Amino acid sequence: MAEEALISLSGVRREYPAGDATVAVLADVDLDIRAGEFVAIMGASGSGKSTLMNILGCLDRPTAGDYRFEGRSTADLDPDELAELRREHFGFIFQRYHLLSELSALGNTEIPAIYAGVAGADRRERAQAILTRLGLADRLGHRPGQLSGGQQQRVSIARALMNGADVVLADEPTGALDRRSGEEVLKILAELNAEGHTVILVTHDAEVARRARRIVVISDGRIVSDQPNEVAPLERSPAAAHGAGPRTAPSGLGALRALVARFEESFHMAVVAMLAHRLRTFLTMLGIIIGIASVVAMVALGEGSRQKVLSNISSLGTNTLEIFPGKDFGDIRSTRIKTLVLADAEALARETYAAGVTPTVSTSTTLRLGSIEASAQINGVGPDYFQVKATKLKTGRFFDAEAARTMSQEVVIDENTAKTLFPDPSVSPIGAVILVGKVPCTVIGVTQKQQGFGSSGTLSVFLAYTTVQVRFLGDTSLRSILLRVADTVDTSLAEEVATAFLTRRHGTKDFFVLNTDDIRQTITSTTSTLTLLIAAIAVISLVVGGIGVMNIMLVSVSERVKEIGVRMAVGARRSDILRQFLTEAVLVCLVGGVLGVAGAFAAGFVFAAFGSTYVFVYSTTTILAAFACSTLIGVVFGWLPAHGAALLDPVAALARD
Repeated sequence: MAEEALISLSGVRREYPAGDATVAVLADVDLDIRAGEFVAIMGASGSGKSTLMNILGCLDRPTAGDYRFEGRSTADLDPDELAELRREHFGFIFQRYHLLSELSALGNTEIPAIYAGVAGADRRERAQAILTRLGLADRLGHRPGQLSGGQQQRVSIARALMNGADVVLADEPTGALDRRSGEEVLKILAELNAEGHTVILVTHDAEVARRARRIVVISDGRIVSDQPNEVAPLERSPAAAHGAGPRTAPSGLGALRALVARFEESFHMAVVAMLAHRLRTFLTMLGIIIGIASVVAMVALGEGSRQKVLSNISSLGTNTLEIFPGKDFGDIRSTRIKTLVLADAEALARETYAAGVTPTVSTSTTLRLGSIEASAQINGVGPDYFQVKATKLKTGRFFDAEAARTMSQEVVIDENTAKTLFPDPSVSPIGAVILVGKVPCTVIGVTQKQQGFGSSGTLSVFLAYTTVQVRFLGDTSLRSILLRVADTVDTSLAEEVATAFLTRRHGTKDFFVLNTDDIRQTITSTTSTLTLLIAAIAVISLVVGGIGVMNIMLVSVSERVKEIGVRMAVGARRSDILRQFLTEAVLVCLVGGVLGVAGAFAAGFVFAAFGSTYVFVYSTTTILAAFACSTLIGVVFGWLPAHGAALLDPVAALARD
């Protein structure tokens, strides 16, 4: 019984559109090739021999007819199954070598085994063995540009043999070589055939074709001759070249290793491509760097500003309620309402939500010291006032409860007053006697200047409230009661309870409450809104950067079409191509994200170096979100170019100049 054909073509046609018509490059081709044959397909340029080879190697599909490999119709196979055929059964030797310029001879040889899932150590050992056999033991680390034409073609042959190809397809393998190198390549092909490989040689040279044991002549897309070549040597050996490559898909742990290997290859090629085009890569990253740096820096600056605002408000006394007589600010009857008295303050001080309470009264008068006169605000306060308002001493001391009981004439002045009355910084105000109106008072302390909201250029002095009531006002009613809410109590709740408490005491609501926490919330809300606005602007720059990534990746795909074709020819799946370019896009964005975060930290350093009062408060959440955002941009904007690369037709990609 006749041996079943390894390759069988029946009525195969291949047509291409040409304007409104079609051109048949192959027409009704019938061809059977058995395992172990050495076949030369010969014809003039344009005869269709290369198209036939592309169909035989599953790089192209016939328009009509049937192509079977090992009895299996290739028409029923999807792109990944065709990739498996190329990876496991075919080895391609191209006229122009089609080596990847960024990889060494060893790296180019290993590529088919990577897609086959061979472990790294095993594939390196096999690649070294094949290259050594082909006389390239001292050229393993050389890149294609460092090799001669004959050496590059040997690397191409080594790559074709890497997975133990059943069928070696050589398309004009000597066309770009000198005579000596061409003879060496033909000798290698004859040896491979003798070892059991099926060799299909495509050539226009009759001298080259005579090295085969069977010559198929094609003309105008039709086979015009198919004859055995009696001149060719007939010796054969069933031995395989250095052992066959993988024949079954790895499973279990092997499948996991194969997937990891493909991810490693994607990462490695992404790094190689980025380093090979450093300027282009940096320009691609620039939009991401600016966007990430802007987002992180603006959020950090916004948080720093918010904390500064809160700190400034804290310097005035946070969580405070100030209770005034009348219905609201500007109530013309408030001066006639005398129901807010010291007993109210003392009653509030006993409430659990009160961390401190002080009565306040005020008036204005003239301060005198020698020939210096100045108008000032006279504040009559209790001894707890300074703690409630978080006022800090610059020098001296505050007065105590005894001062209020005895109506002491001890006075605490603010920094503005000290500078006005004591212009000579070498003269200490402490112990000096000044006239407050007509009342001589002894200076016992100077307060630090309050910063932020509520600070004022008005001169202020502080006396015991009883002193001001008796010696200046002659009235025991209060201007206000200042209550500091305990840190464990919500300020709004404390306001409700205090309002109800005083309403019951007075029998009516003849007062109003100023809640400083409302001011804090308003200011911080405004700060947060501004931060959000600035961050939104920064996000726009991120989107623009993402579009830049997509554009550059599209350019990268167009520049590397031939590389994609080579990878598909040696067995890369569409998912492998998609993964490679998507990895590159994500890696570009991640590196851009790292540089962007570094830029944001640098901005904070520059602000601090120039003595800015604003500080950057960096958020781990924001930084992680920035990295997530940059990764997402890489995936979203890199997917379209990567998907386009994965859908490329292998034969069209290889033909691209």
